[in-house]
Amino acid sequence: MIVGIDLGTTHSLIGVHGPDGPRLIANALGSLLTPSVVSVGEHNEVIVGRAARERLVSHPQRSVAAFKRWMGTDRVTALGKHRFRPEELSALILKSLIADAEADLGHRIEEAVISVPAYFSDSQRKATRIAGELAGIKVERLINEPTAAALAYGLQQRDGGGRYLVFDLGGGTFDVSILELFDGIMEVHASAGDNFLGGEDFSQALLDAFLSEHGLAASQLALTELAILERRIEALKHDLARGSEVGLELTLAGQTRAWRVDEAAFARICEPLVQRLRAPLERAMRDAKLSPGQLDEIVLVGGASRMSLSARLVSRMFGRLPLRHVNPDEAIGLGACVAAGMKARDESLEEIILTDVCPHTLGVSTSRETHGRYTTGIFSPIIHRNSTVPVSRVERYFPTYDEQRAVEIEIYQGESPRVEHNVRLGMVSIDLPPKRRDENPIDVRFTYDINGLLQVEAVALSTGLKREVVLEKNPGVLSPDEIRQRLAALAAIKVHPREQQENIALIARAERLYEELLWAREQLQDALVQFRGALDLQDPELIAHHRAEFARYLDAIEAQA
Repeated sequence: MIVGIDLGTTHSLIGVHGPDGPRLIANALGSLLTPSVVSVGEHNEVIVGRAARERLVSHPQRSVAAFKRWMGTDRVTALGKHRFRPEELSALILKSLIADAEADLGHRIEEAVISVPAYFSDSQRKATRIAGELAGIKVERLINEPTAAALAYGLQQRDGGGRYLVFDLGGGTFDVSILELFDGIMEVHASAGDNFLGGEDFSQALLDAFLSEHGLAASQLALTELAILERRIEALKHDLARGSEVGLELTLAGQTRAWRVDEAAFARICEPLVQRLRAPLERAMRDAKLSPGQLDEIVLVGGASRMSLSARLVSRMFGRLPLRHVNPDEAIGLGACVAAGMKARDESLEEIILTDVCPHTLGVSTSRETHGRYTTGIFSPIIHRNSTVPVSRVERYFPTYDEQRAVEIEIYQGESPRVEHNVRLGMVSIDLPPKRRDENPIDVRFTYDINGLLQVEAVALSTGLKREVVLEKNPGVLSPDEIRQRLAALAAIKVHPREQQENIALIARAERLYEELLWAREQLQDALVQFRGALDLQDPELIAHHRAEFARYLDAIEAQA
């Protein structure tokens, strides 16, 4: 069986497609959502999920979140004695999800379909595949998150097809895709987005506004104080989705600070971010060559789409209310399950062809002569963004000078007219006979396949000499040898057993409340000692009893906070 996985910035989910349709699988704590957070304990053991999220407050230097934004880079995060790349942190989340699925299904999981932001670059997609490999699974397919959302809404089952815009605002990324359904085909016409815009940024805007109003800087606060403030701001943002005015009060830098904010103030604070949401929407519509009236439906997904300003923006721009009847936190996970079912050729699913597009423009660096001088570093596109893949395109170029013996063709990805602002992917060089430049043409062919592999072929037409390179590796992406080394290193790291997750999460929650609530510290300390003592006795019935009592006590304490 192939599982579907939503590997999210804030939360991740796993599920399968069965006789009754897509089904998400709960983790060891009974929740469908596993926080995408990793922490390292005092004995350098790895903690994943809810317990790790609680430790963002109590142990901020040993915990990390939102690392999906670093995928495709060589950034390294130090947690305790361990040093992790983004792929490894994601692999730890995947391993936790897979353990939950195996416990539920009763057999080993070896294959998965994983969702990725539509606007993820080539290197980010490769890093996601590597994360799966490090987690011990084969990634059968990467599916774009907006396409997964469309599957979750069952748009592929609608009679007569139609055109749909999917607005996907997650915790750390924003995607827009325009899809058309016809004759058993789900075709992506255009994708746009921002890999550094999501719910986390709206929370940060609120936090910055709070600090500014109170004359504080983040650098003035202790790490634990900042973590507590971040958590309270996140809760305040969620409360704003349910009420017109909310507030918070807490002690920072030795003083009690109170703050209230309403929807209008929130909209003012976040106006620059709303404008950043608008730009990809406009770009996708332009690239798809559509007007708002040509869309049949607009679908909102992603946890951050719950913010009222998301629906207001869409309603103003397109003159209609969006669809939002599927839980926005679960939509992409459910769609990944449907895609997994399709990949496994589930008989209950109609055959549908899913097309994709190249999210970024691919081209080469060229030079041009102006006013008797050569200007270098000019980007010459060969495959434009939103070209349906697989795609193969060729362009003809000439050497810069007469008698030139060789050319080095530098390959770039991006949307800037100057290559210095784009991402360099690699290079291919080819020898030339000594001729006049206009007698020495070179054809450069780019072929981009559905798995994100770019093949570049250069042919010197005067000699027939051919050179090619397949760009499987990007800057910041691990090589096969490095993957083997990291796989061995991850296997040696101790991870808390799944059956202990509930106990670990309760202890982490109590430690977080101890950090936050000065008035309850003595009682919390007593309760923690009692619970740890029960764990030491290793009596399952006694532990279960104390766990239930401890959880009820923490619920009561948090309700008073």
